[in-house]
Amino acid sequence: MTSRPKSFGAAITGLGLVTPAGIGVKENWDRVQSGVSCATADENLRDSPVSFSCRIPGFAPRELLTGSSSWQLERFVQLALVASRQALEDAGWDPVAWDGARVGVVLGNSLGGVGTFERQHSTLLEGGPRKVSPLLIPRLMVNMVAGYVAIDIGATGPSLVTATACASGTTAVGTARELLRSRACDVVLAGGTESALTPLVIAGLGKMGALSRRGDDPSTASRPFDACRDGFVAAEGAGVLVLERPEDARARGAHVRAVVRGFGSATDAYHATSPSPEGHGIEQALRAALADAGMTAADVDHVNAHGTGTPLNDVTEGRMFHRVLGDRPLVTSTKGVTGHALAAAGAIEAAYTALAIEHRSVPPTANLTRLDPEVEIDVVSGVARDAVIDVAVSTSLGFGGHNAALVLAAS
Repeated sequence: MTSRPKSFGAAITGLGLVTPAGIGVKENWDRVQSGVSCATADENLRDSPVSFSCRIPGFAPRELLTGSSSWQLERFVQLALVASRQALEDAGWDPVAWDGARVGVVLGNSLGGVGTFERQHSTLLEGGPRKVSPLLIPRLMVNMVAGYVAIDIGATGPSLVTATACASGTTAVGTARELLRSRACDVVLAGGTESALTPLVIAGLGKMGALSRRGDDPSTASRPFDACRDGFVAAEGAGVLVLERPEDARARGAHVRAVVRGFGSATDAYHATSPSPEGHGIEQALRAALADAGMTAADVDHVNAHGTGTPLNDVTEGRMFHRVLGDRPLVTSTKGVTGHALAAAGAIEAAYTALAIEHRSVPPTANLTRLDPEVEIDVVSGVARDAVIDVAVSTSLGFGGHNAALVLAAS
């Protein structure tokens, strides 16, 4: 009998979530467990062909970011700052007490400060270059979110942004784990953030045919794996995880919610925006993550799928899960509740996966009334399902053919 290779685990000691499902971990978990969609009509998109989205309710940066001028920053940065502070509090870390040189920041983002870009481009056309804000570039650049979070928490170790489209948050968690494995860092804040619900972005996604058109009843629009799905609902949000080596977490008495055991990534090399029809890229990423974790398909109890609700993604991903994992794991897509937060989605869903392990419960896939007959997997719908979850998988796919997968396990 051959022994499995010893895998490296990164302990998740803190979570921060700022999403359409709420501000805070408890609010998020309660909402995704309810299976009630967050999609509503969006006043900022009232003149758009797709006039609904999943925005974060009650996000007040002046109140949530007191004691600094952070409320002046671009919204995608604000979301990350709030989620990072939550995660550190959850982990029991006081940045004043740590060695900042041993702390890293890895965050996923794809569209940066696109809202500022749109507004400042109008300013340029209407008033000329003298009217353009000197803050345009620092508010626009995607890397600035890692920089601002590092400034906020005094982290002087490595900081970077991963940009693999909708796989960015998952890639960030996998990259952060490598910083711990290599001992470049002792603590890493990892996650993703996105806030790009602008008329231009929504128009572009709509013209691609990626968005649902169920404007008559937005609450039923995001319906992953359903036979009548017609596209995703765009969302905003941020998710941040505090990662540490398990022995370090134990030494300081930290609560470990779950452990990141494996990470895999692969590229379709097929099409700019459509997934490989047979799902070879995401299959390669998933198999690599399982191998990295020293586990097999038979070990997997639960899957938090990318599950966007687009016609192509869900069939491709569903077939791949059946081929690789069979029909035993309990599958969900929390995007039925939250919508699709693009670069932040993978980090948010990694956090939900950790919570599923911790609470021994799989959230339902919202709006799933009739499973697509081509999807032969056990997709949880209606109500949450209790289950002992020792090993779980979270998957992400992105434009450009990017694929990433995480394997999480109980601590």
